[in-house]
Amino acid sequence: MQDFTYNGLPTRVIFGSGTRNAMAAEAEKLGITRALVLSTPFQAELAREVAADLGALAVGRFTDAAMHTPVAVTEDALAALQDAGADGVVSVGGGSTTGLGKAIALRTDVPQLVLPTTYAGSEMTNILGQTEGGRKTTLRDPRVQPETVIYDVDLTLTLPQGLSGTSGINAIAHAVEALYAEDRNPVVSLLAAEGVAALYRGLPVIAEDALNREARTDALYGAWLCAVCLASTGVALHHKLCHVLGGSFDLPHAETHTVVLPQALAYNAPAVPEAMAQLSRAMGTPTPAAALFDLAVTMGAETSLEALGMPESGIESAVDITLENPYWNPRELAREPIRDTLQAAWRGDRPEL
Repeated sequence: MQDFTYNGLPTRVIFGSGTRNAMAAEAEKLGITRALVLSTPFQAELAREVAADLGALAVGRFTDAAMHTPVAVTEDALAALQDAGADGVVSVGGGSTTGLGKAIALRTDVPQLVLPTTYAGSEMTNILGQTEGGRKTTLRDPRVQPETVIYDVDLTLTLPQGLSGTSGINAIAHAVEALYAEDRNPVVSLLAAEGVAALYRGLPVIAEDALNREARTDALYGAWLCAVCLASTGVALHHKLCHVLGGSFDLPHAETHTVVLPQALAYNAPAVPEAMAQLSRAMGTPTPAAALFDLAVTMGAETSLEALGMPESGIESAVDITLENPYWNPRELAREPIRDTLQAAWRGDRPEL
């Protein structure tokens, strides 16, 4: 067995159905006496319900969280935190809301309680991505690691089929790159394989029956494991491309991950035979990259960057930005192959190995 280092991150996790009822008690355990509830505009009504559940602990709501955590939105939220006299945040929603909570914690060190409603996974990591001036940058900092996460399967039952698919495939991407990360280790590889298997098992059932509790439980459980993988290892080409495309072209986060993952995996496949074998076993298919593309189709997700609104003329710029400050990758990053990968993603080609 290879030598390795494994760092377990200290987030407390409550998982199940009806676990939302523990929210006030968990907030009090964190020492939160005045909570600011965060959400996107789309989930403002859920934020109101959460504030009502918190009762006197909730002293305000900020419902303008946005994709890619724009610094300007964070500044507005910080003003709301100060005006309310809040000493903690309760983030309810997906990666956009969680990212805002983490950005606030980075600047104030207030405790975070997170109630995920998607499979995004940001809640389990010490990673924060922020956007300013058309560029998205990422950092790791212990201050942004949420203290407590409450996973309630009930909160995912109304997640639309399309968003379930893109959010779930985004989660799978965390595990895929963990299998061939520079700092991979056997512990994380076990979590990655289990997480991919659970999501790949659950998502097609959700496509047919969105209220299927067993499938929803599989998907949320898998997303949690995949998020732990993201928190425990580095990332590679897939995440770099998605950060470039999201920050520079304002493409939607989960949808972009869904389009790029099969193509980035196909790019790296020749260099990572062991990881490909692990994925094949977890997914029950000899062609994981093509199977992930097919899963997106099954979930009704877009499979091309063109459909997400990226201009073809932006491909060259995306290649330039990718190579300006590249992430570590198991296969050498070369301009022409990366351009070809982005071109295939723009067209929505099914990967052929």
